[in-house]
Amino acid sequence: MYSKLITILGPTASGKTTLAAHLAARLGNAEIISADSRQVYRGMDVGTGKDLADYTVDGKAIPFHLIDICDAGEKYNLFRYQQDFHNAYDDILSRHHQPILCGGTGLYIESVLKGYKMEAVPENPELREQLKGLSLPELKRILEGYKTLHNVTDLDTPKRAIRAIEIQTYYREHGTLERDFPSTDSLIIGVGIDRELRRERISNRLRHRLEQEDMVGEVRRLLERVPADDLLYYGLEYKYLTLYCLGRLSYDEMVQQLETAIHQFAKRQMTWFRGMERRGFTIHWIQSTLPLEERVEEILNLLA
Repeated sequence: MYSKLITILGPTASGKTTLAAHLAARLGNAEIISADSRQVYRGMDVGTGKDLADYTVDGKAIPFHLIDICDAGEKYNLFRYQQDFHNAYDDILSRHHQPILCGGTGLYIESVLKGYKMEAVPENPELREQLKGLSLPELKRILEGYKTLHNVTDLDTPKRAIRAIEIQTYYREHGTLERDFPSTDSLIIGVGIDRELRRERISNRLRHRLEQEDMVGEVRRLLERVPADDLLYYGLEYKYLTLYCLGRLSYDEMVQQLETAIHQFAKRQMTWFRGMERRGFTIHWIQSTLPLEERVEEILNLLA
């Protein structure tokens, strides 16, 4: 077994999951830990791009963790992810298998590699009542009054912005981060993809999910059991398809706005990964256009 964690990161549509699964198959005893903030939810499959078929290589199922671990409508968070990651990581190591961390949620990845100190922040009903009814621009101005934004996507909806303000308020009043998770040594592989190719893949994948995988139907089924506000909270596909299902956007408006939002999201992912490099992480970039076997071989050479 390789002596430390292997991390494979990259923007959406870069092919990182397929690469991780084929690397796991070559290693023979590897298991994948997902680092995706939305694939934790059951029933949110098409919109989050779970593509579970990718975890089968040459007829062999590759074990994976932290996918489908809570119900849609729940509020999963970074603190829970850190706990769940370390539980999965320790379990894999206890069986003398090789853990591979794979995903595109940079905050989650960096938090477990660096060992951020986090704690579960409780709800603040009084503060929520004060903020209720404020517009998103008003909430944004309040959030910008803090030194750091909790997360870029906190500005997607008023509900997310209120939660971000709640977190920052708690940290200001109680001091920030109490619980210390250990840092995790890792070889980090980045899947590089040219901007134009990335845009092309995102657009093609979006149309395939809408036209061939019934992503609209998935959201309609979720709305039967999950409040619309909770789906809006998850952003991207679930935000815009929910608005379409509620009649607030036409189909063409939904597609256009969602496509733009996903392109912007991929750009933010790359900005985060470049920021990780500035913060001292070494990322070995491998181009997504190389044949799959060559990409696997490049990683194996780094492991040697």
